[in-house]
Amino acid sequence: MSTSEQHTPDAQGDHVWVDVQNSPDFVELRRRLRSFVFPMAGLFLAWYVAYVLLADYAHGFMSTKVVGNINVGLILGLLQFVSTFVITTLYVRHANKNLDPLAEKLRNELEGGQA
Repeated sequence: MSTSEQHTPDAQGDHVWVDVQNSPDFVELRRRLRSFVFPMAGLFLAWYVAYVLLADYAHGFMSTKVVGNINVGLILGLLQFVSTFVITTLYVRHANKNLDPLAEKLRNELEGGQA
C-alpha cells in the first residue's frame, strides 16, 4: 500500500462516522471519559513521582522501620500496586455507569442507521 494513495469517502460510510463524532451524544461521551481519565491519571502520576522522589532523596524516611523489617519504602511501594487496583475498580464502575450506556446508544443508532 502506497502512502500516496488518497482515501476518498464513499457516499454511505465515512460521513456517518463524522456525523457520529460531531453528535452531542459522542461529545458528551468524550467529556465523561476525559473528566475521569485526565484527573485520575494526573493524581496517579503525582503519587508515583512523589514515591520516586522520596525513594531517591529521602533515604532516611523511606528506611524507617514500621514493623520488624518492614519499612516505609516497602509499604509505599506496595501501595503503588493497591492504588493501581483501586483506580482500575473506580474506572470500571465509572465506565459501567456513565460511559457504557451512552456508547451502547450510539452504537445502536449507528448500526440501526439512525445516526
